[in-house]
Amino acid sequence: ALPERRRPGGGRPRYEVVRELGAEEVRWFYREDRKTWKPFIGYDSLRIELAFRALGGGGDGGAEAVEPVCVRSGLYEVDVASAESYPVYWNQTEKIPVMRGQWFIDGTWQPLEEEESNLIEQEHLNRFKGQQLQESFDMEVSKPVDGKEAIHSLKLSRNHVDWHSVDEVYLYSDATTSKIARTVTQKLGFSKASSSGTRLHRGYVEEATLEDKPPQTSHIVFVVHGIGQKMDQGRIIKNTAMMRDTARKVEEKYFSNLATHVEFLPVEWRSKLTLDGDTVDSITPDKVRGLRDMLNSSAMDIMYYTSPLYRDELVKGLQQELNRLYTLFCSRNPEFEEKGGKVSIVSHSLGCVITYDIMTGWNPVRLYEHLLQKEEEELEDRWMSYEEQRLLEELYITKERLREIEERLHGLKASTISKPPVLKFKVENFFCMGSPLAVFLALRGIRPGNSGSQDHILPRTICNRLLNIFHPTDPVAYRLEPLILKHYSNISPVQIHWYNTANPLPYEHMKPSFLNPTKEPTSVPDSDSASAAPSPTTSPVLVRRHYGESITNIGKASILGAASIGKGLGGMLFSRFGRSTTTPQTLETGKDGAEGEDKKATTVGTPPLPHSSSGFLEPTVELEHRIDFELREGLVESRYWSAVTSHTAYWSSLDIALFLLTFMYKQDQEETDKPNVDTV
Repeated sequence: ALPERRRPGGGRPRYEVVRELGAEEVRWFYREDRKTWKPFIGYDSLRIELAFRALGGGGDGGAEAVEPVCVRSGLYEVDVASAESYPVYWNQTEKIPVMRGQWFIDGTWQPLEEEESNLIEQEHLNRFKGQQLQESFDMEVSKPVDGKEAIHSLKLSRNHVDWHSVDEVYLYSDATTSKIARTVTQKLGFSKASSSGTRLHRGYVEEATLEDKPPQTSHIVFVVHGIGQKMDQGRIIKNTAMMRDTARKVEEKYFSNLATHVEFLPVEWRSKLTLDGDTVDSITPDKVRGLRDMLNSSAMDIMYYTSPLYRDELVKGLQQELNRLYTLFCSRNPEFEEKGGKVSIVSHSLGCVITYDIMTGWNPVRLYEHLLQKEEEELEDRWMSYEEQRLLEELYITKERLREIEERLHGLKASTISKPPVLKFKVENFFCMGSPLAVFLALRGIRPGNSGSQDHILPRTICNRLLNIFHPTDPVAYRLEPLILKHYSNISPVQIHWYNTANPLPYEHMKPSFLNPTKEPTSVPDSDSASAAPSPTTSPVLVRRHYGESITNIGKASILGAASIGKGLGGMLFSRFGRSTTTPQTLETGKDGAEGEDKKATTVGTPPLPHSSSGFLEPTVELEHRIDFELREGLVESRYWSAVTSHTAYWSSLDIALFLLTFMYKQDQEETDKPNVDTV
């Protein structure tokens, strides 16, 4: 082995004698979206270089074709022969070019283009191979090289390279302006090398090692898009990339001590579906065609989903893609399941509803059967003649017989008609973003119960944790908590911490804060909704700002969440659904109310609200876990503008990335603890 030498500051090893670059000194790069070249980590670069050398050093050698190299935490592969990279789990039309770096620009450590780099490297070896390296290599050039002529030069197409010594190599541009600048600066006594040339370094700033590898993936997150994907098919891939990059920054800042990491995979389920073909396009009028096409490509997905003809196709499309991705991931990461790897889903917009229906197996046929059963029960309760009773009994016996025959048939032949879609994995967390799921559930007849369990809308056996994230002005987002316990319509959603908050209070320690409706009256008559108590005098939650005060009936974020104070459709919807035969009592305020709320903050089970016979539940019941989480509004953002942009503002939010990782890493760290002890 040749003797090695490190820079005084702790750089990579260097050899005393000029020799061919070692595989560890070469660094491979990739370039996305025509931006700057990014270096592969050492683990990836070294394996690409070894494959490159096995191929014969450039693809023209007689060596057999080599396997693609898996890179970037397993999300991409590199085809060394074609010098291209491509994603493993999703389709991408644009290939990602990769490049072999041998010579690098001082300071930025960007690689020279491969063609120039190869010529310089060949010239360097021809001229200096076997020669001793000078000691001055380890420090910056301190003495001027004006009077020092180049000991060797190489002319390139638009540049030339001068070797002032074996370690002092400079690239000069041959452009006219550079020549003028060179002449002027030389007359002023500046160094020729430092004034007009760019210093080059042979070999990358740090050696590539197999130890420089990514942490093992312990948790995968499937990212599911909502409507509009037909309009922009690559959008979910870009959005997921934004979320992944943001999560990486958060991981580096807050979770760098952990040996595992969370991986995000886009689930693009829309583009493969044929649905009606081009029937809708053919019936679309030509006037304002652009706007109509946009609506056909976005809002039409909601109509498809409510159509009995196409709903199953949408459900099946998403279910199959989720299972395909999971199977592919496990086949490429065999240790994932063995080591108890977990799966979470982040869904956006309509994607939340479809994901929910897949997990629960809900379908409209079951709802119809349930309604028929209810009608039968109502029939039994009313007075009827003997003949009616006899016919009803006969109908009941016939239906029972029919059910028996169906069960026997199912036993003989597995039927897929009524079988709910099944996922190949248990969902640990289901994160909804900008979700209309609550209004879909309300329209399906879900009403608040008297238990604070998530099981009321999503059983824990199906999904361990349901979390509903929304921006305050997102017009598509609705709250879920009031569908479990009605009085939560008067309790503020949990505020998501800002990314840079120092020592934030853990979410499980944040006590409920009551909405104050005084600034924003409801558009629903007082008889239809309960007034809310003022905010507690002491609360760890920041004072809630009344979002949406100036946004009227165009739709309002968290409409069900602020149902008792909300304007427009959502406020009326919830008030109508929550209406009882009697009118809710007005809540007591003043000294007694404040004292009651103070007690609520310290004593579990003390009612913060008086009992109401209106159907408002005993307020001693609390949610086992909070479900609704609200992003904090920006201090200067326009509410009108944010109402338009907020529905798509989740992907690059550092606050959301920290929120997601906080829950996922917390669960991983508490694996040894008793389940369901802490309420997060």
